Amino acid sequence: MAAFPPGPGPHPRRDYAPYRGTLLRHPTRTPVPVTGDPEAVELSGPVFGPTDITDLDNDLTRQHTAEPLGERITVSGRVLDRDGRPVRHQLVEIWQANASGRYAHQRDQHPAPLDPNFSGVGRTLTDAEGRYHFTTVKPGPYPWRNHLNAWRPAHIHFSLFGTAFAQRLVTQMYFPGDPLFPHDPILRSVTDEAARQRLVATYRHALSRPEHSLGYAWDIVLDGPAATWTEGDEQP
Repeated sequence: MAAFPPGPGPHPRRDYAPYRGTLLRHPTRTPVPVTGDPEAVELSGPVFGPTDITDLDNDLTRQHTAEPLGERITVSGRVLDRDGRPVRHQLVEIWQANASGRYAHQRDQHPAPLDPNFSGVGRTLTDAEGRYHFTTVKPGPYPWRNHLNAWRPAHIHFSLFGTAFAQRLVTQMYFPGDPLFPHDPILRSVTDEAARQRLVATYRHALSRPEHSLGYAWDIVLDGPAATWTEGDEQP
């Protein structure tokens, strides 16, 4: 598929030059349609429900024998459709770096300390109001070698499922006031300013828990003119 043409809009070019990896990975050919019965693909996908989620899955600070290091935060929001209606009982997953800016993954060789009490992954189901809730620690920035002195702003990856695996959407949530925003080609590839701001959470004091965690609110809109940018077909 050809790259998006330059110009304003919520979606970045697939070959956004400052994001060096896109020059090697962006699609250049017409997509190949899926043959066979599309409904069969949906039926073979996973089905998620309350029995698949434990009480610890949405609290990343209680998944080990001791608490992780770092600033505890609460992240909560609603998953909505284009008309502001709640999207109920949808699986929401997150993954992130620890407070030192390192992922608990063998491919992450950034020489920052690993935290034995933090795996950096969680999941939950939206409730009847479309709301999700996570307790975690604020991730640290980390280098990523895209260019000289390249550092990613602190962020949390979000994955949302519909009723089947093929309906998965992936995006990132950022934190307000991060000084690395002007230097991050991934965030800057979303050239529409309003769309870019929709990726930044809002500090919400009412979500903060006394003597425990600071609160951030972040809603996810699945479609329409106010949709949250996702790393799907329109992503490099």
